[in-house]
Amino acid sequence: MNGSVPDASREPDARVWAAAREQLRVPALPALLLPELRQQGHLSPFRIPRSKAVSVLQHTGLLLNPAGHVTSSQAQWQTLKKFLGLAQYFRLPLFLADTAALALLSQDALRQRDRMTREPHCSFLCTGRPIASFALQANQWKHSAGFLLAAEQKGFELLEVRGHDPRLGSLDTLSGEEIPLHFLFRLHGYIIHVVLLYERSGNYLWHGALRLKANMDRSFAPFKLLDYGRHAGAYDRPELILTVIDGLDVRIPRNISRFLTQQEQARFLECRYHDARSFLQLYPDDSSAAAIEFRRKAKTLLTLAARTLGQLDVPFWISSGTCLGWFRQCSIISYSRDVDIGIFIADFRPNMVAAFRDAGLSLKHKFGKVEDSLELSFLGEDVKLDIFFFYREGDVVWNGGTQAKSGRKFKYVFPSFSLCWAELLEVKVRVPCETLDYVMANYGASWNVPVKSWDWKSSPSNVMENGVWPIAEWAGLIQVY
Repeated sequence: MNGSVPDASREPDARVWAAAREQLRVPALPALLLPELRQQGHLSPFRIPRSKAVSVLQHTGLLLNPAGHVTSSQAQWQTLKKFLGLAQYFRLPLFLADTAALALLSQDALRQRDRMTREPHCSFLCTGRPIASFALQANQWKHSAGFLLAAEQKGFELLEVRGHDPRLGSLDTLSGEEIPLHFLFRLHGYIIHVVLLYERSGNYLWHGALRLKANMDRSFAPFKLLDYGRHAGAYDRPELILTVIDGLDVRIPRNISRFLTQQEQARFLECRYHDARSFLQLYPDDSSAAAIEFRRKAKTLLTLAARTLGQLDVPFWISSGTCLGWFRQCSIISYSRDVDIGIFIADFRPNMVAAFRDAGLSLKHKFGKVEDSLELSFLGEDVKLDIFFFYREGDVVWNGGTQAKSGRKFKYVFPSFSLCWAELLEVKVRVPCETLDYVMANYGASWNVPVKSWDWKSSPSNVMENGVWPIAEWAGLIQVY
């Protein structure tokens, strides 16, 4: 062959690659180099001088470390540098949302950021995964066409995932308009995932699920490794700071631990508008002045409860009839006359009553005790806020009920559940992720049929007698105000 370039259609044998690695002192030539080598007409670096091999590596954006070795972290750093440079040029305030990278960032590391050299020492951004995740508030997604074109000119391949805009959905209009949800940029085998965060009416940020359409390339990225997209997610708006990480200017959440906690618990469930509209066609909602006024008061009360419990760092979810209303009709049941929420007893705070009083609510009753069947009820205007505390017991959870006049105890048993975010009356709230199981446990198989005559002691499908409070303890366990 006399030193000629091998036919690009032929695959080199193991001996050729071994010789090339020895020549370049590269432990393992990355597979991502193959397209670039073929494009240059050099299928095997065994047939090109060392200077040419280095030139090709530099052309691809790879660097050699001082010992002459190609490292994946250097390749990823170059890819990130190129991408973040584009984002800065087009004034896109991306922020780092990669869970692995953020977990590596300690406060000590941030304090030392001014001493970080502007060299490709990729200690934080290169996490050993072929993916880096960033997020961007969608209202700042400007000059998108120019940015995408520039990224393509820089060699990035793009996969854009769109989905329906839930902000345009309502019981009256089911919008088919699609919006961009996720962008995946690929270069040299590395993926940069950009998640678009949209502002919702409940004053929170939301991203959609990543669902590939039939004609999309399922081999474009290792989708199972993505931090975002398995489900829709909801977040508080993070405060961002601009810092230097691995020699690159990067925005990050100021409170990293809070953001990571939110990311773990971000799953969001959209209201089932299609089913709700079908339900309301069968059972039209009450549009009387009294019903409209109740919904207004319920929204005010729910907003107050969310703010008060948020200040105490106490997670809650909508329960009982309030949860049924969200799941069945995307609203509150106007004839329920109260707002019901659940809290795990492990999250009880002794200052909870005082906090609600400071927020302007009056305590209506307190039943039970922390160890057993605790229940609180507050009054705001003329609408009750009932707080039921839930206890874990094996593979089930339960909350208690007390009849004040007799001291009789009741128990409502549910299958275990996790919590998801949702929106009710333009308020960001939690719901059981396994909502149907939760609702069916409480209301049975006929949950989709309205029942206006309801006895809390006998109507629920999951109620059972649970004894009687000792009369001698009534003064402390049955308090009505």
